[in-house]
Amino acid sequence: MSPVRVAVFASGSGTNLQTLLDRCRPPDAARVVLVLSDKATAGALERARSAGVGAEIVADPSDGAATLALLTNAQIDLVVLAGYLKLVPIDVVRAFDGRMINVHPALLPAFGGKGMYGIQVHRAVIESGATISGATVHLVNEEYDRGTIVAQWPVPVLADDTPESLAARVLGVEHELLPAVVLAAAGAGKVVRLPLSEAAFVAGTVPGVATTLVQP
Repeated sequence: MSPVRVAVFASGSGTNLQTLLDRCRPPDAARVVLVLSDKATAGALERARSAGVGAEIVADPSDGAATLALLTNAQIDLVVLAGYLKLVPIDVVRAFDGRMINVHPALLPAFGGKGMYGIQVHRAVIESGATISGATVHLVNEEYDRGTIVAQWPVPVLADDTPESLAARVLGVEHELLPAVVLAAAGAGKVVRLPLSEAAFVAGTVPGVATTLVQP
């Protein structure tokens, strides 16, 4: 069976991309074959080029037709948003319905939505008084951070945490969770909720989060 062809959208340095490049190797069933970025200076593009993977700049992130053409030409099966800060055009989202995932640095549905990305998320978590944060991988739909959750992993918020220290700890979790979801999708032929156990939360520990959480 041919490997699942993966495209990664990234706006920054691309550390989540690097984990996918490192983990999705022969004989794995997934391959990163295309990296797209809205920033010509994004480190993710250089990581792609160094790995011999196609790297393209999205000149106009709102141009869905152009983005779809890049994905179609590369015969993409699965799209991964990994630190991509632009809204994906709706026609692209619809074309990849059920085949586009995003990694978010908090336990959705808490601390998500428009404007909630990067260090802003971790600052909001600490300011809320939450004692648990974590990472979420979810399907992408027409709303920010509202697609079906397929995997989550908790991270404690420590008493002396800064937004930067919490961000570093959550990023380490992202580096484990995202490749697991991608490889599970490749093995199943579709994005699936990881077959992981459910862990009980203390009710109200994290505002807006259900009382159970999928975790490895």
